[in-house]
Amino acid sequence: MEELEKEVKNVIRDVHDFPKEGIVFKDITTLLSNPDLNQKVQEAFIKEAYKLHADVIVGIDSRGFLYGNTIASKLGIPFVPVRKKGKLPYKTIQSSYQLEYGEAVLEIHTDAISNGQKVLIHDDLLATGGTAYATAELVERLGGEIVGFSFIIDLSFLNGADKLLEKSDNLFAIATY
Repeated sequence: MEELEKEVKNVIRDVHDFPKEGIVFKDITTLLSNPDLNQKVQEAFIKEAYKLHADVIVGIDSRGFLYGNTIASKLGIPFVPVRKKGKLPYKTIQSSYQLEYGEAVLEIHTDAISNGQKVLIHDDLLATGGTAYATAELVERLGGEIVGFSFIIDLSFLNGADKLLEKSDNLFAIATY
């Protein structure tokens, strides 16, 4: 796993002052454009998800869709998207969460998770944990059980994992900064 982390860190591009001044954005498009490494990352996620015996993979809008659907497909289980407010066409429930610069709202279809289903939540990056935590709350409101979280990147200095431990102690990240 250390070798995979090194490889991923070598290709992730830092974009300074995006989306606003003072932020160093971790750009994963350079990972996605590297077919061999992209495949290794997919395999690592699938291996970790398999260990958790998830019934459903939930991917967070929008970069959580990139690997989330692949993980679900390879495990032969459903993929459920959690989207920003107003993007899902059917009946939804919502959860609000704080951003550094305001508030955001996530939604999930009311019929997306069945009572008792084991859910792995996936996104590209863990920062403060607000988005993943709000997603976990949506899943739990529908009766799902959070079995874990997975990310390409964990910005550990922002302590997002601490917030998520309330929901599950299974947190997998390929690269930690």
